[in-house]
Amino acid sequence: MTRKAPAEDPGDARLRVGTPKEFAAGLPAVTSSLRHAGEQMGARRGLLTLLQVNQKEGFDCPGCAWPEPEHRHRAEFCENGAKAVAEEATLRRVTPDFFAEHTLADLLPHSDYWLGQQGRLTHPMYRPAGSDRYRPVSWDDAFAVIARELGALDHPDQAAFYTSGRASNEAAFAYQLFVRAFGTNNLPDCSNMCHESSGSALTETIGIGKGSVRLDDLYEADLILVVGQNPGTNHPRMLSALEKAKRRGARIIAVNPLPEAGLLRFKNPQRPSGVVGGGTRLADRFLQIRLGGDQALFQAFSRMLLEAEDEAPGTCLDLSFIDRYTHGFQEFAEHARKAPWDEILTATGLPEEEIRAAFGEVLAAEKTVVCWAMGLTQHQHSVPTIRDVVNFLLLRGNIGRPGAGLCPVRGHSNVQGDRTMGIHEKPSDAFLDALGVEFAFTPPRHHGHDAVETIRAMRDGEVRVFVALGGNFVAAAPDTELTERALRNCRLTVQISTKLNRSHVVAGEQALILPCLGRTEADLRPSGPQQVTVEDSMGMVHLSRGRLAPASEHLLSETAIICRMARAVLGDTGAQVPWEEFEADYDRIRDRIERVIPGFEDFNARVRRPGGFALPHPPRDERRFTTATGLAHFTANPLEFPRVPDGRLLLQTLRSHDQYNTTVYGLDDRYRGIRQGRRVLFVHRDDLAARGLADGDLVDIVSEYADGVERRAPAFRTVAYPTPRGCCAAYFPETNVLVPLDSTAAISNTPTSKSVVVRLEPAAGA
Repeated sequence: MTRKAPAEDPGDARLRVGTPKEFAAGLPAVTSSLRHAGEQMGARRGLLTLLQVNQKEGFDCPGCAWPEPEHRHRAEFCENGAKAVAEEATLRRVTPDFFAEHTLADLLPHSDYWLGQQGRLTHPMYRPAGSDRYRPVSWDDAFAVIARELGALDHPDQAAFYTSGRASNEAAFAYQLFVRAFGTNNLPDCSNMCHESSGSALTETIGIGKGSVRLDDLYEADLILVVGQNPGTNHPRMLSALEKAKRRGARIIAVNPLPEAGLLRFKNPQRPSGVVGGGTRLADRFLQIRLGGDQALFQAFSRMLLEAEDEAPGTCLDLSFIDRYTHGFQEFAEHARKAPWDEILTATGLPEEEIRAAFGEVLAAEKTVVCWAMGLTQHQHSVPTIRDVVNFLLLRGNIGRPGAGLCPVRGHSNVQGDRTMGIHEKPSDAFLDALGVEFAFTPPRHHGHDAVETIRAMRDGEVRVFVALGGNFVAAAPDTELTERALRNCRLTVQISTKLNRSHVVAGEQALILPCLGRTEADLRPSGPQQVTVEDSMGMVHLSRGRLAPASEHLLSETAIICRMARAVLGDTGAQVPWEEFEADYDRIRDRIERVIPGFEDFNARVRRPGGFALPHPPRDERRFTTATGLAHFTANPLEFPRVPDGRLLLQTLRSHDQYNTTVYGLDDRYRGIRQGRRVLFVHRDDLAARGLADGDLVDIVSEYADGVERRAPAFRTVAYPTPRGCCAAYFPETNVLVPLDSTAAISNTPTSKSVVVRLEPAAGA
């Protein structure tokens, strides 16, 4: 049965604003989960499917990468996980008849929400040059188009190959192998736009770009700092872990510009008290910091730790750890003692007594974990900020021991695994050496383009073919109008997708849509049912096996698409890769991963054990730091924070509660009191009054950047909200248009989506 999709795009015609919630989850989360599942999948099918999510014999949630606990509930999913599953397992279909009815001009005005609600793609589709309509195409003809256009390039670097964090380890490994056998390292991915700053800072300071904690460390911690993160919406199952830590005696400090419901109180749906009771207060202390002020806060903590050690030698710092395992302490300490309090207070917007009170919690804790997400990674000074988080933890030996460490909470379900598999525009020599030996070819050594560089290269005509393995590149990227022009400038764009999105509508001269199986669906090959693997954000690798019948008999798995594309493009030349074997049996891919990537020894056997296995992490496992010195690095970082001109505000882009990354599940943000709309701007009431505006006024948001280009997001409704003075917030992708392509973090080149200087103007006709 095909379930009906929305015929009209509702836009914001029914937008309503109510009171923000003071708790997360509870009965509303349960009813929301079941409603989404029922609407998209049918009640019985929906419930049976949800009971397979994150189970040891089931499939990995296609949402976030939060790890599974050792002992799992029968219902091991959260509200947004249920929405993600419902979106993928929907009974709605986008068939060739849909494309026969709609030209690109028809589809272009529609929102990402409306496009996604039309359902699953069922057939490969091709839009030839000069046409405004997609038409069905056979798989063989689709691969022939790709082979023709890639073969016509002057050199391989005129192509770029993007990856979403939902791709499996097997698909990601095959994809990067194909791309390097073709001859380029142009492998931009979604990490470039979210957690690249974490990887850059951690690789430099501890020798590995991954966090140093396991789930049990949260349960053993004395203090957990949750910084620049909204787990209630973005990683809801983290709330259960925080609740367990809290019950074991941990203190929690939330550091965030907005008072997020999930960090105030959590009503665990797995407990009776979470359904009918008051739930658990999670944050013992809430520091409402200004956007971009986090580095200043950690510099203040480090300065106070050094001063406390000066007053009572041997009582505050872990000097034996510092002496044995770290480098650069003296230079750092000299710098940290000079951290200026006046600048710290300006940057954070916090009273000194509030910072000192929070420091009292720091001093009382023996074991501390710092968790963070994109609130730290999307500023110009993000890498120095995360270096200062590392400094703070090193001072007390809080890396490499139970109950303590670094916890970057990454987004999409296998975004960390993609990077482990080699999806990186700057691969290490060791990885390329191993890849070349295993497959008897010479991989390219020069660095490729990241996501921002790829947009520039497409804009300038230097990249002519763009291939995307999943994702919605247009909606994920900054500077929307420029990104759209860049994609349209390509000779060919290829999207490997499960559902319709804006990147299919904004396409090159020629465009292909290659529909693939979803995580929930059975992948049946002649050798038997196939399973894939994923790596969670704490380095655990485990199996995922779909059970549902595919949405269409014409779908191929991501791995099969990649293998057939490689055969069509490469033929019998180049690397010695058994593409047909890889497509037929994913165990054969895992055999090769085992021989190329350290940590995957005996891969096929270990991943079949209940719960999978942990990848090695030298700082965590051995207190061994794989930096150039063999030690963890203290760093002396100049204090930086956004300076905002008078009359301007600092904008952060963020997700609504009915959203995960670029996928919009609905038009509500229950926790912030928003119903049936998305074009809202959260602003402090006093900042509205200072501009002669009132709650509910319509404004255009205009960003200001040194290039002088006016970037405008029109017709947003102001919502008086408890933001820090001088700061405001709005949803992406609607406000990605305001983020300049050239405004990126130093070193990581991540777009600065959390610190955009804007002015407000009355909307036309308001």
